[in-house]
Amino acid sequence: MSTAGGGRRPRAGTGYGVVEGRWEAGGTAVFRGVPYAAPPTGVLRFAAPRPPAAWDGVRDAGAFGPTAPKVPYPPVFAALLSDPEIPGEDCLTLNVWTPDPAPGARLPVMVWIHGGAHTRGSSAVPVYDGSAFARDGVVLVSVNFRLGVLGYGLFPDAPANRGLLDQIAALEWVRDHIAAFGGDPGRVTLFGESAGAISIGALLAAPRASGLFARAVLQSGAPEALLRDQVRTMVRRMAARLRVPATARAFEAVPLPALLSAQEAAMRRSSPVLGGPAFGLVTDPDTLPADPLDAAVASDVPLLMGWTAQEHRLWLAPTGGGRLLDRLGPLAVAYGRLRGGKDRAAVRALRAALPEASPADLAGQLVTDRLLRDPLRRIAGARRAAPSHLYEFRWPSGVPGLGACHALELGFVFDTLGRPESSWLAGPDAPQALADEMHGAWVRYAVTGDPGWEPWNGSGPPKVFGGPEPEAVRAEAVTPLVLP
Repeated sequence: MSTAGGGRRPRAGTGYGVVEGRWEAGGTAVFRGVPYAAPPTGVLRFAAPRPPAAWDGVRDAGAFGPTAPKVPYPPVFAALLSDPEIPGEDCLTLNVWTPDPAPGARLPVMVWIHGGAHTRGSSAVPVYDGSAFARDGVVLVSVNFRLGVLGYGLFPDAPANRGLLDQIAALEWVRDHIAAFGGDPGRVTLFGESAGAISIGALLAAPRASGLFARAVLQSGAPEALLRDQVRTMVRRMAARLRVPATARAFEAVPLPALLSAQEAAMRRSSPVLGGPAFGLVTDPDTLPADPLDAAVASDVPLLMGWTAQEHRLWLAPTGGGRLLDRLGPLAVAYGRLRGGKDRAAVRALRAALPEASPADLAGQLVTDRLLRDPLRRIAGARRAAPSHLYEFRWPSGVPGLGACHALELGFVFDTLGRPESSWLAGPDAPQALADEMHGAWVRYAVTGDPGWEPWNGSGPPKVFGGPEPEAVRAEAVTPLVLP
């Protein structure tokens, strides 16, 4: 059904109808805004995803579909993290970059699950452009799914974890249709960052996702499930503000702008570092019956996992929180110890390893060890039936104060440093050689299952990407952030 060149646009047939994409640089065929589920509007706003309606003729797939309704980032983060908004509620779409849009090509497939604390982000972020993966022989699929209260609000009259169900529906679409775009449904590698990595942890535990992917990459996010009361509290805050019952039926009748306004107000008292009520995944007998971390430890899916050397800097530097913690001194370190679940011996060991570290960095490392490094090391160190590879990204951003912060590796993984939006977080002089190395490792993993270094054996350092030794990176003082 596909054509290659000759002035004609590429086409591919799905079970719902034919889509027409665009030829882009390097001969890549790109299909954007392809529906994998029906629009979640009206009575479907809080329902499980349903198949899209079939269409006659040829559907244009030249532009990204609407992004999931969401609350924008606060200005200090919006200056660092691109998050386009495309209006509309028909958000359950995906995009495909392929070097050979022909059935029978049987190319490896990578499916990207974006981050954003389960409340922000989309597949339209320019840093997530899939052209480099297609250039290197991989079919890249990126996915939109419901966010915030629409995707993760917990109600007595709606299925839990609807964002996760959307992701499963997208993976089922990949299984059923990606061959028409040149992909091999038996060679699917999931990869995601932050909340996207947390989502992949849940997909490892979700019975409906079994068999839909062969390998997975978890970047700066560990499998977790929130307490149900943490999520219910967010819904109750919204219900009180909206003056409606805390039910899906009542929320279904609320106009979308008012719903998002109430969500924004409810989110102001939550933080990835400080904890508290939040939107996220919960264990649930129908959608997520097992604890995701336990399921990942027992999983037989090969995993590539890692973190940045100073994850916490993204949350502390832009807000001035680092300077506040430095002023608190020992109290900040004590808070980090308690929040990180560490004993005093662990704090002494960290001080010995990082003698020049500020109180803010010590506290941040203790918390992110608990949230990220400890659980990922637990998975990798388990006697799993499949290999686990670990990495650490150490290159420090050119933006003062950020260091090797959360999300910094994304432009390197996607090889999109040439995009202006990548420089928002990385600064103007990010090394292309490091992008070549890191992007190449991800491609190699998708193609062969071997990223280029030995699986982790339970001890020793992970594979290092860029930057000085971790002591020098982590000990850098949390300086005031100067936005580009």
